[in-house]
Amino acid sequence: MASFAGFDMPIQYESIVTEHHACRTSAALFDVSHMGRLRFDGEGSEQLLDHLLTRRVNDLPIGGIRYSLMCNEEGGVLDDVLVSHLETPSQRRFHLLVVNASNREKIIQWITPHVADFPTVTMSDRTELTAMIAIQGPKAVEVTSRLFKVNVERLKRYRGVITEQFKKPVIVTRTGYTGEDGFELIVRAEEATRVWENLLLAGRAVGFKAAGLGARDTLRLEAAMPLYGHELSEQINPIEAGLAFACDLNDRNFIGDQALREITTNGPSRIRVGLVFDGKRPVREGCSVLDTDDKTVGYVTSGAPSPTLGRPIAMAMVESRLIDFESGTSKEELRIDNRGTVQPATTTALPFYRANR
Repeated sequence: MASFAGFDMPIQYESIVTEHHACRTSAALFDVSHMGRLRFDGEGSEQLLDHLLTRRVNDLPIGGIRYSLMCNEEGGVLDDVLVSHLETPSQRRFHLLVVNASNREKIIQWITPHVADFPTVTMSDRTELTAMIAIQGPKAVEVTSRLFKVNVERLKRYRGVITEQFKKPVIVTRTGYTGEDGFELIVRAEEATRVWENLLLAGRAVGFKAAGLGARDTLRLEAAMPLYGHELSEQINPIEAGLAFACDLNDRNFIGDQALREITTNGPSRIRVGLVFDGKRPVREGCSVLDTDDKTVGYVTSGAPSPTLGRPIAMAMVESRLIDFESGTSKEELRIDNRGTVQPATTTALPFYRANR
């Protein structure tokens, strides 16, 4: 266990590798209750969020979910989020913003003065009142979909619905952070243990396992999903992070839009790339990326042994002049200063792993 953003979080239950492989071959359950959950009610909530987020929100249909970013005026990333448009059984509509645990207080403080400009909108922090469970893997949907009142197996990716599990309300979204198919569930905090045990019981025969933060990190790294504080920060903009797809710049005004248009027009000075290595020695965050003249041209943002590929992998921010944007590979040989040992690195297109769906 480890302390993280005010929560005691499991690093692992059995081993990181065992839990990682369970997610890739069957399914793994993750307690992600530490993620912030902010609810927006009232007329105008879509206009408020459309002003704050890089993705368009005012055309988000009921049940729709979008990955988006929240930026400062300079285009630096305050957080990456999921925004949902949901409807209760009583037909009350609201928007839900899932934010990173470490950024929750910062994002609330950032949003609060903007809410004041929309007197019909209320923002409420639902994090302490609810729990969030991710069930991820190739068998996740088939096995667990029968536990809910409605047929959630019909949900498409990035869609959600409010339903029931044993007559208790639950938000089910077809989203995740592992590169696999699956659901993320939001339930009342007092129902969390019961739902968790029901999910594990449903998948026991096919190899479901509880998984901790260790496997969650190796899984998201293989899927090349950015982690705030590593591939994203207020000093990193979405374009250089390779997230231009999450920035709707046409016919919109949102915080940071002008800066992002200028970066898009001029091109980023650096870009996120994937690196793979021979041997077994892992490459960790902070290692310098070197060119053929041993000049530092970047740094590793995340690195770990890949249980799926059986070799070390990493993501890094590298000067864009060295990278071919079409292929995502380098124009010259790159090397890593790995704690005093220089070793060759091979650039590769991201993601490192893609599930068969």
